[in-house]
Order: sequence, then C-alpha cells, then structure tokens
Amino acid sequence: MADREDSFAWKRWKSWTCACVISVIGLLGSPLASEAYPIFAQQGFENPREATGRIVCANCHLAKRPVDIEVPQAVLPDTVFEAVVKIPYDLQVKQVLGNGKKGGLNVGAVLILPEGFQVAPADRIPPELKSKIGSVAFQPYSEKQKNILVVGPLPGKKYQEIVFPILSPDPSTQKDANFLKYSIHLGANRGRGQVYPDGSKSNNTVYSASASGRVTQILRQQKGGYQVTIETNDGNKVTDLVPAGPELIVSEGEIIKLDQPLTNNPNVGGFGQADAEIVLQSPDRLKGLLVFFVSVVLAQIFLVLKKKQFEKVQIAEMNF
Repeated sequence: MADREDSFAWKRWKSWTCACVISVIGLLGSPLASEAYPIFAQQGFENPREATGRIVCANCHLAKRPVDIEVPQAVLPDTVFEAVVKIPYDLQVKQVLGNGKKGGLNVGAVLILPEGFQVAPADRIPPELKSKIGSVAFQPYSEKQKNILVVGPLPGKKYQEIVFPILSPDPSTQKDANFLKYSIHLGANRGRGQVYPDGSKSNNTVYSASASGRVTQILRQQKGGYQVTIETNDGNKVTDLVPAGPELIVSEGEIIKLDQPLTNNPNVGGFGQADAEIVLQSPDRLKGLLVFFVSVVLAQIFLVLKKKQFEKVQIAEMNF
C-alpha cells in the first residue's frame, strides 16, 4: 500500500514538474509576442504623457498614423458611459513578425482620463455595453493611476474599434472631483515598434550602412537575415548584420555611402494621438436649466394671451 502511495506521489510530482518546465520554456521561447505590449511604457515611465503632450509610445512606434476617439459631450456624476477608440488600417497588409515572417497587425491603446474617472466595475456595466466590449481586458497603468487605462495587444482584425467602459466620479463623495470640463488623451498604435526600450532596433525598421565604401560580400544567415561586408575607402572591412524581415536593396559590387539604406522599410503600422473633451455635469444645473426653459415658455404663452386680450378690448371699444 505504501509503495502504491509513493508511486502515485512520484508520478504526480513528475507531471507537475514537466508542466512547469514546459511553461517556462514557452515563456522564454516566445518573447517576441510581448513586443507590442504597452507594458514597456508601464515599466519605463511613471507617467505615459510627457510635459510636451507626447505619449511615450511614440518612442518605439516611429511612424505616424491616424486615430480617433468619441466620448459624450457631457456626463452625470457616478455614471457609466463609453469611450470609443478607432484605430483604422488596411486589413490586407501584413507586418514583419519577430521571426521575420509575415503576420497580422496587433493594436493597443493608452487612454488617459481625468483624475477620478476610471474603468467601470463589471457589475455596473449594462448588458448592451458588455456586448460591445467583448473579451477585451482593461488594466490601470499603475496602482496609483487608475484613471490611465491600458489595453493590448489585441488582434487588429477584430478590434479596430475598442469600447472603453468608463465610470465618472461623484463630487459629493470625492473631494478631488469637480463639475468642470476635462480633457481626455489617447495614444493608440497598430503593428510592432521600430525601437526596443533599450534603444536597439527591431527587425521592423530600416537598416543603414555603418560606413561608406563598396559592398564586397552578402551572406545569407541560416536563421534568416544577411551579413553585409563593406570595404571602406581606406581598405578596412566593416560588417553590418541585417536581421530576418527587412529586404535588401543593395547588391555586391555596389558603391554606397554612410547611413545609406541597406534595406527597405518593412513597417506598415504606426502610432497616433487624439484628444477629446468631456463635461462632468451637475444635476442641479440641469434642473435649473429646465426650470428656466419652462419659465421662458410660460412667459411667452402669457404674453401671447395678454396680447390677444388687449386686441379684443380694442375691437370692443372701436365697435362701441
């Protein structure tokens, strides 16, 4: 009996160990999948929006592309509303993946809301809005900045339009909230970046010559990419490595100059920013506005009635 229990425990421990090893290998073997994650910005910058107004995602995504955001003109306190982010691009284009092959574009976004605004709790989101959101997972930029939301990477074919469920603050319970007009800032990208956070190039950008001279040799690497040898004017040889992905546009024997492109530009994505404004409206103001409108309408009605009465008196005097 003891032998059976020992055997069962050994098999169970062996299975658990194998599962852990496979998981670790999977994480280490596919780091390129995280290239589009906004986590790079979360780890490197306390605030994703610089003093100049630029959102830090532009440090890695160098190409500029249009984005759009739609929000209500005004919202009431403690109310759930939707912010619609649009990231348009041609669905037929394919981007260069980390392994040099072609694949679909991913999308991601950083939504900077006014302080006090945050992603709506799941139990506050109405069913109609839930159907628009789908399976998108939203997360705060940090524990202290719940008003900054991050999403992505998401498959671009499904999520060219991302709906954020937002909960407005209540000034009656939150001292920092006020009935004012606020600004909302959006940064959204499609495709991979051209620069990694450490400053090195990805394989989704142009590679240029590091010296002037003549291309003497081009060797294709086993894992993809090229090794380009340049003989400089003083007889030295310089080797430039081009990773898998970009296509060479130079050939052996060609005379090139310093910083001349060796490859095409494989990037088909890009990053864009957009701004919007929203008013946190007081219910008392709306009530006062309605009372004003009603009083104006009633005054106009009484004015018309008084005018009719005056006309009748004039007619009666004339007949008399």
